[in-house]
Amino acid sequence: MIVTVGVAAGVALGVVGKVDDAIQELTLPLRHEDVIRQEAAQWDVEPALVAATIFAESRFRDQTSHADARGLMQITPDTARFIARESRGTEFVLEDLSDPDVNIAYGTFYLRYLLDALDQNEVAALAAYNAGLGNVEEWGGADVELDDIEFGETRSYVEQVLEKREEYRETYPRELGYR
Repeated sequence: MIVTVGVAAGVALGVVGKVDDAIQELTLPLRHEDVIRQEAAQWDVEPALVAATIFAESRFRDQTSHADARGLMQITPDTARFIARESRGTEFVLEDLSDPDVNIAYGTFYLRYLLDALDQNEVAALAAYNAGLGNVEEWGGADVELDDIEFGETRSYVEQVLEKREEYRETYPRELGYR
């Protein structure tokens, strides 16, 4: 009888664990963590910030938006050409934006570029990632705070990325290289 209860409890815990994993996959997915860790280290950007940006941009699904932004980090062709020039990358090919390795590399480089351009102000850099550097400059540049963001969608985007960054830190510390 004790053995049967123990086996049933083990099976139940296994089922609960699989349900928890499925819920986590829907609510806070993580893929390509090896590329995220590598690019985050190369460009000195926090891995959880990269993961949270991917979450906000695409929920880790390769897609093309109505604005022609592509891939996991939703890079537009114009931004990709700019990144290729600035990073002294190889010849840019539009189809490369569908490659998660390239897309995460480009997006992480661009996050670093924006952080540097905006004196390491994460709110301003994330707002620029979403709404463009020109808009952020109009709102106050490196001094932009959440309340200065004039576009409601961009303000919500920045709040979401910062919130999800905390969740990624807590949920995936090993996968993102914190332990």
